[in-house]
Amino acid sequence: MEAQQASPDSSSEECTVLEALPGKGTTLICSQHKGKVSVLYCLACENAICEDCKKGEHSEHPTDSLENIVDQQLAALQDRVDSAKNRLPQIREAVQCLRDILQQLITQRSSIEEDIHSSFSELHKTLDTRKSVLLMELEVTYGLKQKVLQAQLDTLLQEEAAINHNCSLTGEALDGGNKAVVLQTHKDVGERLSDLASQGLPLQPEENDQLDLMMEIEGLRKSIHNLGTIVTTNAVASQSEASGEGLEQCVVGHPASVIITTRDKSGGLCKTGNAIISAEVCTPDGSVADGEIVDHKNGTYEFQYTVKKEGNFSLALRLYDQHIKGSPFQLKVTCSPDDSPPTTTAANAASTGSSDGGARKRSAKSPGSRSRQKGVRRGGSLFSTPKKRVNPIEDDLIFKIGTKGRNKGEFTNLQGVAACSTGKILIADSNNQCVQIFSNTGEFQSRFGVRGRSPGQLQRPTGVAVHPNGDIIIADYDNKWVSIFSSEGKYKAKLGSGRLMGPKGVSVDQNGHVIVVDNKACTVFIFQPSGKLVTKFGSRGIGDRQFAGPHFAAVNNNNEIIITDFHNHSVKVFNADGDFLLKFGSNGEGNGQFNAPTGVAVDVNGNIIVADWGNSRIQVFDGSGSFLSYINTAADPLYGPQGLALTSDGHVVVADSGNHCFKVYRYLQ
Repeated sequence: MEAQQASPDSSSEECTVLEALPGKGTTLICSQHKGKVSVLYCLACENAICEDCKKGEHSEHPTDSLENIVDQQLAALQDRVDSAKNRLPQIREAVQCLRDILQQLITQRSSIEEDIHSSFSELHKTLDTRKSVLLMELEVTYGLKQKVLQAQLDTLLQEEAAINHNCSLTGEALDGGNKAVVLQTHKDVGERLSDLASQGLPLQPEENDQLDLMMEIEGLRKSIHNLGTIVTTNAVASQSEASGEGLEQCVVGHPASVIITTRDKSGGLCKTGNAIISAEVCTPDGSVADGEIVDHKNGTYEFQYTVKKEGNFSLALRLYDQHIKGSPFQLKVTCSPDDSPPTTTAANAASTGSSDGGARKRSAKSPGSRSRQKGVRRGGSLFSTPKKRVNPIEDDLIFKIGTKGRNKGEFTNLQGVAACSTGKILIADSNNQCVQIFSNTGEFQSRFGVRGRSPGQLQRPTGVAVHPNGDIIIADYDNKWVSIFSSEGKYKAKLGSGRLMGPKGVSVDQNGHVIVVDNKACTVFIFQPSGKLVTKFGSRGIGDRQFAGPHFAAVNNNNEIIITDFHNHSVKVFNADGDFLLKFGSNGEGNGQFNAPTGVAVDVNGNIIVADWGNSRIQVFDGSGSFLSYINTAADPLYGPQGLALTSDGHVVVADSGNHCFKVYRYLQ
């Protein structure tokens, strides 16, 4: 019987069974023809076959030498192995990048978690302090009222007892009928009874029983309900794009603009702001151009820059430290618009692999409102020195520096301020665990500080001062000590460890002693720089030598110590030994009144400058505490000012904590 011919699409299973011939290595024998060696390869069935198979069911199928096919497939497999191995460096690089991002994410989560705990712990402390103050005020008010009423009651009870006693004596004489006793009683008691009968008595209450509590809790509850926001985006650099005329042409001295549109991993538009974007325009020799990023709060960002010389520049746009599509872009800066090459856009579009260049359409506009808010920027870009903002409205503001963030020239809950004779301004950047240093004109110079609870690290710096020898003294509230650093930021020593409970402000007196205001202990400590305690004074309360949450200190030319008493709404002055001299201020909004004073400084004439935290203003007093004037802050209002100092060129610098910046004001001494 003739064997039925197999179709190329129905390859016989028997032809695919291959066996190694015993003792003959890799020689293949045909499973259909016993003892026959497979030397051919059926291209239709993709199987090794023998000569008999070729004459039979594979007679009409194309074949080739099995050795040739094996060589071809070996080469193809090797190519595929090489191609797969070529992906390994890319995969390893991507894996490392993802590990770095995950590690940074873990670090950020830990940092924010610590900030949340710290912030709410501070709120708890503030509430507990306020609770203590209210209970103290209640006790004092009750005591005053009770003292008046009790004294009145004691007087009336004494008079009642005297009348009863004398009436009793007189009654006995009257009842006895003894004329001698009556005469003697009249002599001894009569006049006394007349006095008791005619004596004016405090019969009407001299005090009242009103003790009420007013607590506006509902508004506070709403504020707490909305307190804090976790800020993030889903934007990724590989999908985000740049567009605008700033990619097509740039003229020397003329502002140029680029729109960055952020997208998620699927290419979808991100609709919120706050992404961390950095931009850098530089030449091959490293010089950079001036620029600024504006966050439109809708997923788009505008980079505005100006180049001051012609030449070939590189524009790098990064999202979370990763280049966006097409970055870095190549720019040719010319002296006039007519000199601009028309091919810049096409070249940049080609670098992205995009055929239509749609990410860089001419005159692209940012959708939505154009609220100009400074975007968050990474350190190390061209923004290492923040741009000064000059207030356009006539008031005492000269300039302000800062926005909320963690980079150079950005702050998170700045607190203490110091100024030194060498023309520097020092800011205690509390929640960023560092001190930032600027010139008197607002130029960023340096910063130092590492988060931690070991000596030399900062956990919550709140106060800063400069010693005459140049050392920088920092009050660390959470570490419960004061750290001393060199003028270059090198750690030298700490003092007050084991004594301090919550140091807030620091200052230096004319003897070089370090004055520490312990906010939590309601005590002022004076140390030698070596750490030896000179003296201390103060306790919790409302008396002249007592405090309720004291904040900052200053020293005048008489070496007198001036303390802001936060919850007692007053400023108190002591001599170098801690003896009370005077106090001024009361709770209110009028001239000379305070709603929780914070920062304090003294000018060369002995006038006292005070930051009024709750009223968001700065007041000026003479050395005896008489109100003189305000510093005009109306055009760009303060929001919860903290530390305050006088610069070496005679201006007032204040930490505008609620606005995450510091401001410098004119001050006529």
